[in-house]
Amino acid sequence: MKVALVHELLTMRGGAERVLRILARTFPDAPIYTLLYDEKKLGEWFPKERVRPGIKNPASFNHHRYLKQFPKVAEAWDFSEFDLVISSSSAFVHGIITNGKPKHLCYVHSPARYLWDRTHDVVDRASQGPLGFLKKIYLESTFHTLRRWDAEVAPRPDMLIAASKEVQRRIQLYWDRNSDIIYPPISDDWFVKAPNNQSPITNHQFLIVSSLVDYKRIDIAIHACNNLKLPLKIVGEGPSKAALQSIAGPTINFLGYKDHDELKQLYRDATATIVPGKEDFGLVALESMASGTPVVGHGEGGITETVLDGVTGAFFDAETPESLMEILHEFDPKKYSVQKCREQAEKFRESEFVQKLHSSIKTLMSNGH
Repeated sequence: MKVALVHELLTMRGGAERVLRILARTFPDAPIYTLLYDEKKLGEWFPKERVRPGIKNPASFNHHRYLKQFPKVAEAWDFSEFDLVISSSSAFVHGIITNGKPKHLCYVHSPARYLWDRTHDVVDRASQGPLGFLKKIYLESTFHTLRRWDAEVAPRPDMLIAASKEVQRRIQLYWDRNSDIIYPPISDDWFVKAPNNQSPITNHQFLIVSSLVDYKRIDIAIHACNNLKLPLKIVGEGPSKAALQSIAGPTINFLGYKDHDELKQLYRDATATIVPGKEDFGLVALESMASGTPVVGHGEGGITETVLDGVTGAFFDAETPESLMEILHEFDPKKYSVQKCREQAEKFRESEFVQKLHSSIKTLMSNGH
């Protein structure tokens, strides 16, 4: 069976890209189609020989510049040489055209957040500062056009797989389609060696691992740790980095990208990993628990499907610094067992994901789902 993989953007390392790595290992001969490809950022994970970018030699890797182009680029790809296309979609690539040959299985990380449930937040933030009024007019018009396209192409995939119950809910709400759930996997190499973070913790030290984008609400954690004067390490890159650095106090440390081994050690050394925004699913929470470290997260969305409140982590109620501060101020790491954190993460292993994915593919290919 000849397979192609399709992924929105290969411009930064995030949870969706970690899922694609596992898909790429599962189908080692499959080419990877993507709208934008930054070899410097993702070449180690996805070598250029395997990647087929839709926009070649882009002037910038800021995807906002190409929003209006993306639908046409996605629709222009020709997949007629393949038997199966697996798309990994957060915005546009569920709209590729296959017309039933090949079959199209779409793994949905979420319908585009900025087109649906976060439209007003995005527009309001963009409209601040110089030329804000013009930006607002442009975005409102662009989002309206893209939202119509998004809904129109929703019937195209032959099968939809949702990354969580939260994503499944949005698929039903915005696209009026049913979907199955296969939780994103945590790579098996997180379980190769037992964590060594069983020594007594003398000083609180919190960690964030995230793409630095507005909707992740990292600003909440920065304000909370500023106010409590708590050490916070932030791993990741993204377009919001400069804005976040501008509000960070002396206890906040931006570390940029870290490789796998460095990241493992950072998780193990942390008192807890903070997930401040409402997540579609949240692989970071699983990586933290696999490292034996509990999670502090906003108690809505996908994180409630992975973290056990009071057992492997703690939830705060509102997306505000004050709500997070209540948890951090009282947080006692001795309440959380390394073993229980690891056991919870074990439920989301890569092997489980691959087995369920193959089962869905078999169903799709055998009965024309």
